[in-house]
Amino acid sequence: MAFTGKQLTTQLDADGTLTVQLNDKTWDDPKPGQVLIKVEATPINPSDLGLLFASADTDNAVYSPGKVVAKMPENATRAMKARHGMAMPAGNEAAGIVVAAGEGCEQLMGKRIACVPGTAYGSYAYADPNMGFEVADGVTAEQAASSFVNPMTALGFVETMKLEGYTGIVHAAAASNLGQMLVKICLEDGIPLVNVVRSDAQVKLLKDLGATHVLNMTDSDYMPKLIDAIAETKAMIGFDPIGGGTVASQFLTAMEAAASRGAAFSRYGSNAAKKVCIYGALDLGPTILNRAFGLTWDLSGWLLTPFMMKAGPEIVGRMRARVMKDLTTTFASHYAKKGTLEDMLTKDAVTMYNARRTGEKYLVTPHG
Repeated sequence: MAFTGKQLTTQLDADGTLTVQLNDKTWDDPKPGQVLIKVEATPINPSDLGLLFASADTDNAVYSPGKVVAKMPENATRAMKARHGMAMPAGNEAAGIVVAAGEGCEQLMGKRIACVPGTAYGSYAYADPNMGFEVADGVTAEQAASSFVNPMTALGFVETMKLEGYTGIVHAAAASNLGQMLVKICLEDGIPLVNVVRSDAQVKLLKDLGATHVLNMTDSDYMPKLIDAIAETKAMIGFDPIGGGTVASQFLTAMEAAASRGAAFSRYGSNAAKKVCIYGALDLGPTILNRAFGLTWDLSGWLLTPFMMKAGPEIVGRMRARVMKDLTTTFASHYAKKGTLEDMLTKDAVTMYNARRTGEKYLVTPHG
């Protein structure tokens, strides 16, 4: 049986033209070990935006029904040479109803599942049930739509901390949906957490959730407060979704200052292990390091899929079970706006979600 509908694709050409558009598509029966879902709800995450629009000039793009044509900066066009001319589907995660099941997956017919098809911005999507889970009765598609990327990432931070021998975490842009999940996880597990945000309203938001250490990085006394918080919590691993600018450098500097308190001077700095993991690019500029944190430090990238491969099935299975159990509480997501596939390509919608502002998450409902 064939299913027809729309599929969003994003294509970058060698001249820097980026075209994001909806195309007619037909989905045939899934292969063995695979299911086809009718996509009910799918979020737009920062990781999706990297493929959708990257650093394209969406303010001056040409908008028409179901289509956006924008220009990519020359340096970004060169850096993305490998994708030139390719119409690539997008949409990491979704929730939907199984409308066709390949061999071995027949038991899922008619069930609602949460999954990571990578092609979720469409009317339908093929999915691997092993990379998702069946949604419990009473859980809506909206509640299940963001059940993989943010929940598993937040739990992945905690597992990374444990695996690498740290005992506390510093987190930037901490008022995001992911950040709120991390606050709840750390409260439940008794893990010291230092949250860094950009406004007093965000400070209040996390304090109301029960967070102990919430710092506004725009305050004049931010760095002394950050040093004090790290000294108190011994949080020597940080996670930074901003990427560009000096956030990672500030974290490492504060960690070094906290570790050096009361110690004799050493031109090589303290021996305390300090690490920051960059897991996003809210700021597309260069990462700037002002080397005021000795020589015992580490800066690295962090992605969920490589982490899961490294952590192994036992840890990942434990993480997934926890997400399923607490999907509507600890791992609940909130959306500022919802719209169809056509709606998500309007100028108002693109301007809103591509700004990547905390608390302005967009949910796509392909069938309205």
